[in-house]
Amino acid sequence: MMTEFFMAMDPPTCTHQEKQIHVVNGKPVFYEPQEVKAARQKLQAHLAKHRPEKMYDGGVRLVVKWCFPKGRHPDGAYRTTKPDTDNLQKLLKDCMTATGFWKDDAQVASEIAEKFWAEIPGIYIRLEELR
Repeated sequence: MMTEFFMAMDPPTCTHQEKQIHVVNGKPVFYEPQEVKAARQKLQAHLAKHRPEKMYDGGVRLVVKWCFPKGRHPDGAYRTTKPDTDNLQKLLKDCMTATGFWKDDAQVASEIAEKFWAEIPGIYIRLEELR
């Protein structure tokens, strides 16, 4: 099984790592800032349109190309500034789990993530079943 699609959008730049902590009755409580909640909702809305008919139930290779609005950068140049790919990927994989691509993101056994400056911003995703 293989799934491949492009979600045209300005990719979110806030990440899963931006959770906040406050103390209630002497105990730490984690919460998501509003911008992280908005990024999660945006990703889930776009991902839902591409959810496979059948959930991946085995190992998965995930290839993601994050394409950010190029501004003054050349189209297709690698983006070497924040956010970090690992932080971007965490939020994306959590959203893919929530929208039914797989049961658990632990199934992602192979992963390639790249960031680019692009004329057409968005997120390219390819999933391949591992055998």
